[in-house]
Amino acid sequence: MTTRSARRWPPAQIALTAVAATLSLVWLAPLAWALSTSLKTPTESVTSPHWIPEHVTLDSWKEVLRAGDIPNWFVNSVVVSVSVTVIVLLVAALAGYGFARTEFRGKGALMGLTMAGLMFSPAILGVPLFTTVQSLGMVDTYWGMILPQCAPAAMVYILYKFFQGLPRELEEAAFIDGAGRWRIFFTIVLPLSKPSLSAVGIFTFIASWNNFLWPYMVTNNPDLMTMPNGIATVQNAFGIVWPQLMAGGLIAGLPLIIVFVFFQSQIVRGVAHTGLAGQ
Repeated sequence: MTTRSARRWPPAQIALTAVAATLSLVWLAPLAWALSTSLKTPTESVTSPHWIPEHVTLDSWKEVLRAGDIPNWFVNSVVVSVSVTVIVLLVAALAGYGFARTEFRGKGALMGLTMAGLMFSPAILGVPLFTTVQSLGMVDTYWGMILPQCAPAAMVYILYKFFQGLPRELEEAAFIDGAGRWRIFFTIVLPLSKPSLSAVGIFTFIASWNNFLWPYMVTNNPDLMTMPNGIATVQNAFGIVWPQLMAGGLIAGLPLIIVFVFFQSQIVRGVAHTGLAGQ
């Protein structure tokens, strides 16, 4: 029995499990503290820094839900995030496949320019992007929030690395059977790319959902506020009241937690299939 147990749980596996459990606790601790604080009274949140509230109350949650237009903000965030995700998947897949499978003059320079986009923070590009959107008359519109988020240099690179690893024999066989480039792309390449496409889609959705700066810059209409912007207005209305602050943050982050819990396996498989783990 002892020998079997030792074989089942070698020291390396025990060490990795301990490290994973420790990192999980470190990651969950802020969430647990936020939940605990949101269930306290404002006075207790300042004077009694304990993990377990002495007087559990849902008043903070009720105040945030009462003061804000949560359903409308949620719908706006879904519309923007889903639209950005769909456009990014299409653009990144086409660009990544083009770089991986076609040869043309200036390919290296164009790929370098695409990767150069990784060096610039979105905050730096805020002013020129806003000027462009304003000149196109897209301020205070969904498209004004969506289109500037659809320049996915990192996602192009991820799919480019994946497409490079696909066997060319499958496409060559389809060419011999008379299939064109577009048919091969949509009927062969994309179905084989589901793990990487899933990972790219999840990363893009999370980034768009959490994007506070750009919707804040391009939108003045309260009816078009996304969840991060809307929750921020509620927090500003209350001032720094920690229970309401934590309740608002948990409400805004709850959809992302659900997405991660249900799609974490797709994220792992997608990153593994791109070959980025060894980069």
